[in-house]
Amino acid sequence: MTELLTTRQAAALCGVAPGTIRSWASRGLLDRAGLDGRGHPLYRQLDVARAEAATRDHAGRTFGQAA
Repeated sequence: MTELLTTRQAAALCGVAPGTIRSWASRGLLDRAGLDGRGHPLYRQLDVARAEAATRDHAGRTFGQAA
């Protein structure tokens, strides 16, 4: 089963602010996988890793490394 993450969980996994996750989603780098019971977006862990990798070279960080 695919693990779904909240915005806050995805941000913690990547070592970025929640606003960065929202920015990736609004820029089309990260697709929303659905909504939680409160209407907040959920993201697939694999998609989060891919979005982070797409921005990593520019930022000079590695996956899971705090900013």
